[in-house]
Amino acid sequence: MKHFLIFLLGVSLLVSCSLQVERETAMQPVDAVNPLMGTASTFEFSHGNTYPAVAIPWGLHAWSPQTGENGSGWMYTYADTLLRGFRQTHQPSPWINDYGTFSIMPLLGEPKTDSRERGVPFKHSNEQATPYCYRVKMDNGVTVALAPAYLGALLEITWPDTEGQYLVVDAYDRSGTVEVDCEEGFVRGISRYNNGGVPDNFANYFLVKFDQPIIEADTTQGGSIACIRFDLPPDEKLTVRTASSFISPEQAALNLERGPEYWSDLEGAANNARCIWNDLLGRIRIEGGTPEQRSTFYSCLYRTLLFPRRLTEEGSLREPLYYSPYDGQVHSYELYTDNGFWDTFRAVHPLFTLLYPEVSEAVLPSLLRVYEESGFLPEWASPGHRGCMIGNNSISIVTDAWLKGIRSVYADGMLEAMLHQTQARHPDIPSVGRDGYQWYDSLGYVPYPEVPEATAKTLEYAYADWCLARFAESLGRTDIAEEYYRKAQNYRNVFYPEKGFVWAKDAKGRWRKDFDATEWGGPFTEGSSWHWTWSVLHDPEGLARLMGGHEVMAARLDSMFAAPNIYNYGTYGFVIHEIAEMVALDMGQYAHGNQPVQHAIYLYDYVGQPWKAQQRVREVMDRLYNSGPAGYCGDEDNGQTSAWYVFSALGFYPVCPGTGQYVLGSPLFDKATLMLPDDRTFVIRADGNSPRNCYIRRAMLNGQELTRNYLTHDELLQGGELVLQMDSVPNTTRGTQPADFPYSYSQDAQR
Repeated sequence: MKHFLIFLLGVSLLVSCSLQVERETAMQPVDAVNPLMGTASTFEFSHGNTYPAVAIPWGLHAWSPQTGENGSGWMYTYADTLLRGFRQTHQPSPWINDYGTFSIMPLLGEPKTDSRERGVPFKHSNEQATPYCYRVKMDNGVTVALAPAYLGALLEITWPDTEGQYLVVDAYDRSGTVEVDCEEGFVRGISRYNNGGVPDNFANYFLVKFDQPIIEADTTQGGSIACIRFDLPPDEKLTVRTASSFISPEQAALNLERGPEYWSDLEGAANNARCIWNDLLGRIRIEGGTPEQRSTFYSCLYRTLLFPRRLTEEGSLREPLYYSPYDGQVHSYELYTDNGFWDTFRAVHPLFTLLYPEVSEAVLPSLLRVYEESGFLPEWASPGHRGCMIGNNSISIVTDAWLKGIRSVYADGMLEAMLHQTQARHPDIPSVGRDGYQWYDSLGYVPYPEVPEATAKTLEYAYADWCLARFAESLGRTDIAEEYYRKAQNYRNVFYPEKGFVWAKDAKGRWRKDFDATEWGGPFTEGSSWHWTWSVLHDPEGLARLMGGHEVMAARLDSMFAAPNIYNYGTYGFVIHEIAEMVALDMGQYAHGNQPVQHAIYLYDYVGQPWKAQQRVREVMDRLYNSGPAGYCGDEDNGQTSAWYVFSALGFYPVCPGTGQYVLGSPLFDKATLMLPDDRTFVIRADGNSPRNCYIRRAMLNGQELTRNYLTHDELLQGGELVLQMDSVPNTTRGTQPADFPYSYSQDAQR
């Protein structure tokens, strides 16, 4: 219950701080956010694959303008010139697509209802997008403004002419239905537009309420679209309030009834949402940098706070309720969904443990609920298990939070769930559980071609085994810890000594022929051996020894950036967008647009050459990010590519979740202040910082010399100050001794 109280406190904040926001005159963090960052994307090339989400952080629903046709994962693309609706969405990625969605679209003149025909031209110059309000004046003179609430939204619509005022409510066409009550002035609808694993009876029940009389209404396309006519004086506002529920029509009505608690009009709804965003974004205060850098920073931080989505509603007694997409039952508890852990375990969830621990406290027991309802921990949930990506990264998320003192879960039950995750595979969804676990346990690796993506899976499983060992060890289960520490060394079995890269073996132990480090697919996931060789998060020291030592590994990292950006598209059979994005970066074989290699720059800290990490981190932030529609160099992915920037701009990064360490890079801003629990602050100050001065000459932690290449989670939580003296030339003597290196299992096991 305590996790639900966190949400109630958030609601009280919504109500209490709107007047305060109205009095603000200074620039606030939310004012720096550009929700259009990353929207200039297509199927062939991603600059983020984002949409301008108008939402409450981690809210049940988000809203977005829709430029794409119904069914397209690319609901809003910056190059498009037509608006087709204003859409309630739960979509975490265009590759996953949406569920339970519906849209509202005002028209002027002819009542065209089909999404392919009803598009209205608009210009970005007439568009204003913020996290708390979206406003646009379309070329036909119709104006729409939209503000979010946790369970719905409020829209204000004006028409420039009395004639031809129509509004379309679209429940899509997968058994969706709408009914119009003209006397009471509302639409009751059901959306069953679902992509992914959900029970057959999974639905979004929604209500749309108008404050002006309906003149006439009709339904089309099998009753899934309502077309409603109004007759208002020009520029008189139509206020539209919506609320919806995944539980029942009655719950949707209750959610709508409670709406006035959260808003009275558009200004009130927008101010409430603005206040929430400001409070959460304001947990990091930055000084210095350019306006563009500050906008990029807070736009990235905004992205990290959209997912995972909280699926919980409030019952008649204010009890927490959710409809489970796993067993089709209503439960009184918390549930989170819409998250790909293959992406977000790396930096998003570590960011939560540091700055938003209340979210981590709620997420952990939610994971155990999924195990109890489905038999497996989630890996890619939206809203139920999705067949997407690889690995057991739920184990990483639990272990990292648990070892940082976030223990809001029954330990023995979680250990059972984690062990099961490594010893079984979902019968219908290979990405849930452990695909190839029998091979992995008997051979010490997953063989290829017997199992697709086998080498990448071996590396992911080895890291997860290390996490599980750490968790078991904290419980005093040394028997389990020893077994899984041994299995965590299985990454060695796919390292090809003669080539110096990871590669694939078949079930008979034979290396795959025709080694090509630039070949994508096959034994790898969305990458090549150039990218996956570095995926030994828990033991970079062990990887260095396999390569021939620190100097050899540093040279291999150097060569990744210097190598020609050629590729072999391998089993993909065509140039997937991740390949095209790597080539466009022109940074050799480094492919920052996808997750497997995003930590690699920081591995210089593990081999005694931290100045190279400092230079490369700055280069990536400067070259590959901006706050505009082309602001990312690949998929944004539920906040992960954004969280990389947030951490890196602060000056450190969680290379290996589960260690409690943050590896140093090069801070972007002159000063950053972290607002931590118990009213503590941690300040990162970069003296002499500039675009040229990207190197750390000297580091002082709370007045004491810091030569090591990392900070600990406990050091940050205690509060204090890290002062970095920046320089234009590298300091090649600081951080070069093994005692300065971050954690590696091989080093730890020797101590």
